Amino acid sequence: MNIGILQAGHVPDELAPLHGSYAGLFERFLGQQGLQSQAFAVVDGVFPTSVTQADGWLITGSRHGAYEDHPMIAPLEAFIRESYAQAVPLVGICFGHQIMAQALGGRVVQHPGGWCIGLQSYQEMDPERDPEGEQGQQEAPGLALNAFHQDQVVALPPDAEILATSPSCRIAALSYGKRALSYQAHPEFSTQYLRDLIHARAALLPDAQREAALKQLAQAPPEAPDAELIGERIATFFRAR
Repeated sequence: MNIGILQAGHVPDELAPLHGSYAGLFERFLGQQGLQSQAFAVVDGVFPTSVTQADGWLITGSRHGAYEDHPMIAPLEAFIRESYAQAVPLVGICFGHQIMAQALGGRVVQHPGGWCIGLQSYQEMDPERDPEGEQGQQEAPGLALNAFHQDQVVALPPDAEILATSPSCRIAALSYGKRALSYQAHPEFSTQYLRDLIHARAALLPDAQREAALKQLAQAPPEAPDAELIGERIATFFRAR
């Protein structure tokens, strides 16, 4: 099975010698689940020729906002809508989660609550829960995943259902039935990469929040506790299609 990685951003230049490219992070992440992949640097205007060029698509994170006037935004949204219409499976991570929601009828903003960085805990939701999160039962003890974002999805697309939430990020994961799946967190980020990214982006982050995240990550395992679980779920989603 071949998964097309729609690379929407770049690793900061100073981190590339140690961690490789952003596409490389996802190639390793998918490879751990036995999935082959090829990357398309949509951030640089390199798009697939067709939505059927791969068996499924994964949209990466990015430093750009889904709501920004960046050259990749409009063609990427069009690609998402066409893939969705043709039932070619889609997975989105962080920016990918956001741009998918926006393209399919939701809304993304720079969240007034500020940044969400470090190892975060998310509560999984009952599959029968109301999409706005007002009904139903919480069913799982929680997910622990690495995160680095300021933007958030704040309004759901018509077909979407919330899969996970947290006090700082209400719409933390979405399911679109059998067609699409997305996560706000970064299961592909190792603890070391997230530490290095926080240092690289230090000027953007509030001092107290940055130092608290680094202190927390100093005690964290090499990978987020539930990163492998999310990898397995993503692989299962792709293979089911």
